[in-house]
Amino acid sequence: MPRLTEKQYRHRLTLAMTIYVGVMLLVWPLTRTADGLALKIALALTPLLPMLYVVWLLVRRVWHGDELEQRTHLLALGASTVAVGVLSLVGGFLAAARAVALDGAVLIWVFPALLIGYDATRWWVARRYGAGPSCDDEGGMPMYLRCLLGAALLGLLALLQHLRQHDAAAAGLSWLAAAAALAAAVLAALRWRRRARQARSGGGT
Repeated sequence: MPRLTEKQYRHRLTLAMTIYVGVMLLVWPLTRTADGLALKIALALTPLLPMLYVVWLLVRRVWHGDELEQRTHLLALGASTVAVGVLSLVGGFLAAARAVALDGAVLIWVFPALLIGYDATRWWVARRYGAGPSCDDEGGMPMYLRCLLGAALLGLLALLQHLRQHDAAAAGLSWLAAAAALAAAVLAALRWRRRARQARSGGGT
């Protein structure tokens, strides 16, 4: 099985996540009105298909990587798991105390949040090892702008779900939008810091 390039991986991941969001918006809400248990189960589990494909992409990417790449992948997965786990614990305590209104449907957004955290953390870890892409890679658009664009799209989807009174989906999309916006802010700060450091180095020569 040939190894995927970074560009191929990102294109396939973007396609799978787009399908996932589309299924969540168009197919999954039909479970509430579906007739028959078999049809309800089939519709409810439809979003698993793109997610299983994403898991396969991740496993394939780590498996075919060298020792350094595998280390960055595992560090990123560990950091993302801890971050999402802590946020889930906070949300669970707040929901148990009835300080916020959450139901079990919000759990369907845990895995996408893990992916966002993994991707952002891996980029940072790879840069620390000197093996990561720059902030201006892949077509010239800075990474913080791509995250900001993703946050805007997720926020728009959350608003649409709220207007359709799908509060669980709206809450999940809102959390993802907030995470993408936070990632954009961090990446923008790192980019500004790097530019300032380069300007000082250039001015001192």
